[in-house]
Amino acid sequence: MAVSRYLSLVKFSHSIFALPFALQGAWMASGGIPAYETLGWIVLCAVAARTAAMAFNRLVDRHIDAANPRTSAREIPTGVVTVAGAVTLIVVSSGVFLLGAGMLNALCLKIAPVVLLVLFTYSYFKRFSAAAHFVLGLALAIAPLGAWLAVRGSLDGEYAPVLYLALGVLTWVAGFDLIYASQDADYDRRVGLHSIPSRIGVRAALVISIVLHVLAVACFAAQGWTGGLGWPFWVALAVAAALLVWEHSIVSPEDLSRVNVAFFTLNGWVGVGLFLGVAADLAIRDTAF
Repeated sequence: MAVSRYLSLVKFSHSIFALPFALQGAWMASGGIPAYETLGWIVLCAVAARTAAMAFNRLVDRHIDAANPRTSAREIPTGVVTVAGAVTLIVVSSGVFLLGAGMLNALCLKIAPVVLLVLFTYSYFKRFSAAAHFVLGLALAIAPLGAWLAVRGSLDGEYAPVLYLALGVLTWVAGFDLIYASQDADYDRRVGLHSIPSRIGVRAALVISIVLHVLAVACFAAQGWTGGLGWPFWVALAVAAALLVWEHSIVSPEDLSRVNVAFFTLNGWVGVGLFLGVAADLAIRDTAF
């Protein structure tokens, strides 16, 4: 089916990386479940923004993907999705995102074009800078910040917890992107694309990934501390930390065969688990009063 082609193009199932953190931002901003209408627009915006960004990335990388044996079977290089189809998806998704931002509040609408600019800029970074991993982290870190503003509607109030959450997302994403990019280190070096693994080697890149994930756990802990979160969150954070340890234990410079397990499965559970920890903690707190 045509729809399935586009869902595959943007790896729709991978929305799980950003969405749980957007939901965390919304839950923390409202002190529990947000208004259902607001929550619906937040989810729509998160999915639409990611779809637009992913389709844009696949579009501008189509020639790179076609030349790389690992990615040559992707939808645009093989003609399963046409360039015109990808452009249409980008335009429609961007429009839905802007509409949703406008339905949330005036502040969200004002910053929405800047968000799209950041998301689209990421696709070009690896052409000139190895900092692309951190730009990807920033792109996903916007999700909890945007959801926080969607609920609050202003910059007033205490927002240290969501800032720590966003910083945690940035370092977490950059860390697992280093693992993923290690698969293409030789290819990137050969064709002149920039990444940390291609510049300093896979072994050193994996060490940096570990450091970034330690920082991520520290940032999430600061989120919990400044947000006054209780034991459900701390249990979830302990499980997330264990999953990250597991992730690093199954990849090495000599064996990258389980990168997909590390990248997709384990990191998906990290995001979902941390959200459930926040949601459970706020629910328990709400019933206690």
